[in-house]
Parts: sequence; structure tokens; C-alpha cells
Amino acid sequence: MESYEKRIRVSENDLDELKHVNNVRYVQWIQDISKEHWETTAPKEMRAGILWVVKKHTIDYFSSAVLGDEILARTFIANTKGALSIRWVEMFNADTNELLVRSQTEWCLLNALTLRPIRISEAIKKAFLKQ
Repeated sequence: MESYEKRIRVSENDLDELKHVNNVRYVQWIQDISKEHWETTAPKEMRAGILWVVKKHTIDYFSSAVLGDEILARTFIANTKGALSIRWVEMFNADTNELLVRSQTEWCLLNALTLRPIRISEAIKKAFLKQ
């Protein structure tokens, strides 16, 4: 699997009333890293005329992050079938390597004009799945 990583520094705006990173923020980061992975890996011509939408998120929370923590986020595509792609995102405390969050998201590939599902091409599979 070809993975993509980024680092995130927890700011005041990321926190909930308990002074931990808000669950909604994790969902945003999951979507952000997924989009960044797609846009930095897929050439412009591959991205033309298609878009991805979330079908389902499953998120497990293991530990909390707080103000100032640095988070290492890592994502990869586990497999594809038809129009569906299964993407994993894991987030770790960058200093301790403690797992904070693990998510599995089903993304559906759509034709950007018709908004109808389309089969994931071999070119996309080749770009994102390590053979």
C-alpha cells in the first residue's frame, strides 16, 4: 500500500470543552488527509471529471490529544471494489507514537457530471495500491 503522511500541531481551535481534540476535528483531519493524498498522488488528468464522496466512516478513538501535541497522520488505500475504495487513516502522538485514532472510510467514486458511481480504473488502482 502506498501511504501518505502529514503532521498536525494541535491548536486552541481544535479543542473541546474537556481541552482534548474535538471528535469533529478528527473527522475533518481524516477528510483533509484523504483529499491531500488523492490530489498529490493522482495526476491532474486522472482527477478530471471524477470526484469522491464518503459512503461510511468508522472511527475508533484510543487516546486524547491536547493543546500543543504534534500528531502524525498516515493514510492508505487498503482495497477497492467496483466504485468503492476502502481508506484507512491512523493518527499517532508524534512524540510517543501512541495510537490516538484509527478510521476506515468507504469512499465512492462518482462521475462529476452525472453524480453516478463509476468503476475505479486500473490506473487509479495502480497509483494507490502497492502490487
